[in-house]
This record gives sequence, C-alpha cells and structure tokens, in this order.
Amino acid sequence: MTDISEYFVPWLKGQKMYYSPHIDLAWKRPELHRLMSNENPNPPSDKVLEAIMKYAKMANRYADQGFAVRGKLAEMNGLPGFENALLGNGSSEVYDMILRSFVQPGDEVIQHTPCFGIYKLRTLIAGGKMVSVPMVYKWGDEHMQYDPDAILKAITPKTKVIIVGNPNNPTGNFMDPSGFVRIAETGIPFIVDEAYVEYAGVKEKSQVGLVQKYKNVLITRTLSKAYGLAGMRFGYALGDKDVIMQIAATLIPWNQSTIAMWAGLAALEDLDGLKKRVDFNNGELDRIMREVNKIPNVKAFPTRGNFMLFDSKVPGKSGAGMIKLAESKGMILRGQEPMYDSDGWFRLTIGTKEENDMFISAVKEYFLS
Repeated sequence: MTDISEYFVPWLKGQKMYYSPHIDLAWKRPELHRLMSNENPNPPSDKVLEAIMKYAKMANRYADQGFAVRGKLAEMNGLPGFENALLGNGSSEVYDMILRSFVQPGDEVIQHTPCFGIYKLRTLIAGGKMVSVPMVYKWGDEHMQYDPDAILKAITPKTKVIIVGNPNNPTGNFMDPSGFVRIAETGIPFIVDEAYVEYAGVKEKSQVGLVQKYKNVLITRTLSKAYGLAGMRFGYALGDKDVIMQIAATLIPWNQSTIAMWAGLAALEDLDGLKKRVDFNNGELDRIMREVNKIPNVKAFPTRGNFMLFDSKVPGKSGAGMIKLAESKGMILRGQEPMYDSDGWFRLTIGTKEENDMFISAVKEYFLS
C-alpha cells in the first residue's frame, strides 16, 4: 500500500502550521500580562458590542457578500465601490488568497526583513520561494532603513509578488513614498501591508492613492490592531476592481462571519472609539521610549504601531534574558531572533498603563542591575 504522505503535493511536505506558543501560554496562564502579540489592550467599544449582540442573534443565517462594509471601506479610501474591497478572515487569509492567486511552484516572492512571518508561510504553502531583502541597520541608527534599491535589484524573471510593510512590523517605521512608487512602476504585483497605519494616520501615511494609478498595487489592512478586534478576525484588501474580483475567485464562501462583518462596520463608523485607542497607544509609546532610552546601551526604536522593538549592547544581557525576567514578573514579551550581530533584541506590545509601568520597571531592573 502506498504511504499516504506520497499523495501530498511536494511543496507542502515538511511545512509546519503557523504556531504562536506565546499566545497558547497566555491562554493557559491568564494571570500573565499579554504584552507580546500586538493586540489592543482596550476591549471593543459599546457600539461594536451592540452590533455583536444584534447579529449573534442572527447567527443561524448566512452572511451576504459584505456589500455594506465593503462599500464603506471603498468610500473611506476614495475608491469607486464595493468591488474594490476584498474581505478575509483576518489579513492572514487575505495574504493566502493573494499569494495563491499569483504564485505557483518555483515562483519568487520578495519581502523586506525583518517582517511579518505570515508572508513566508503562505508563500511556501503555494510552492513559492521567499527572497528576503534585509533592511539596513547598524547600532546607533535611529531606525532600520528601508532599501528600495536592494528590493529592485532582487527582482528576477521569477518574481511574482513584492511585499513591504507600511509601517513595518516589527521596526515600526515607514519607507519614503518615492520607494513605493519605484516598486509600483515595475508592474509586479505589489502588496503594501498597512496593518498598523491607523496609528500614524491613514490620510498622512497610507499608500492607497497608488491603487488608482497602478493596477498592480494592493493594500492590505486589518481591524485587529487599532480597532481592537483581533479575536473577531476581520482583514481586507483594497485594489483595482478587476484585480480584486479575480482574487475573489479563491475566496471560500462565507469566509467572514455575519458577526464579524457587522461588528467590523460598526468599528469603522466609530471614529471616536478609534481616536481614543490611537491617542492612548501613541502616548504610551512615547512615554515608554523616553524611559527606556535613559538606560545606557539600550535602544527603543521609534514606532507608530502598537508595538516597540528594542536592542541592547549591555554586556551579558540578552533579549532572551529580558524575556525570561519579564515572565518571572508576570509578563509575556515577544522574542526576536538575533540579527545585525546582536542577541539583545526583544519586543513589546503596548498594554494598559499599569502593564506598561510594570514593563518599564522590569527593563530597568534587568539592564541596570
């Protein structure tokens, strides 16, 4: 009898499911403070909760195609209509749909690293090859620097997709707009990941304007971050109507629940709720950066996400050590693999004021003791 493994498509063999041990730890030990997964510490607004309760009572009914919320997304972003928006079960599913639409075995996808791990995972599942182009950084720089020249040089005849964060996760900064234009002009499908753009302002920082000029540009966003609906699973893509509707052929029917769809619309319409979350987050980011940057040889990177990246040159003090101490103090932080000749990297998700105070105290204890 032929082994069942022989029936798997070759490019799936050996691939692993996306696994977040820090999230599993948080659910197993709810007493620990969740400062690790770029979640919003503030619960959904009353308007969103009202929509959840209303449509929970209609959970026996299939959802429509999301005409209302897709139309709202188009309106908010200056696009013609609902066919310019694609909904997903989180932006992770949106990436799956996009990459399966463009990538076949042997094709290449370019990402700018460090970045969100889902790009690589969904590329490999489609049989593609991930080409990673590192950002430029040396100790003492204010930011990791984008390198659009290196991205353009990495293009080959096999390149089918290019992905750049705006802002980038985990570095929290933005590429110069001219870099986006240069990449868009290649004609290669170009995904701009704007999962965190609301923290800096959509009007100020979004590249959605490129969609009307370049048919190959797609913008992806989520309601998991600034809107605080990570557990609701609401992601979306914006793009040219013809492109969006072709990608929609990969969509699993009713991929987004009735509850998520209408709760998402309520969140998009709750501008006061969004502003409160953004103002709180950005105030805490600035406060944490000021405090941590007082510690010699520890660097907090300026960011406009709901996360912060740190590097340390304190002798004998590693990022892994900081994470271990934090857990002993009741907090879960996020690790970051050694890079740029340093093992001092670690990451923080912005929590409540009290949780952020705990973090600041722990950082001072670890690096100043």
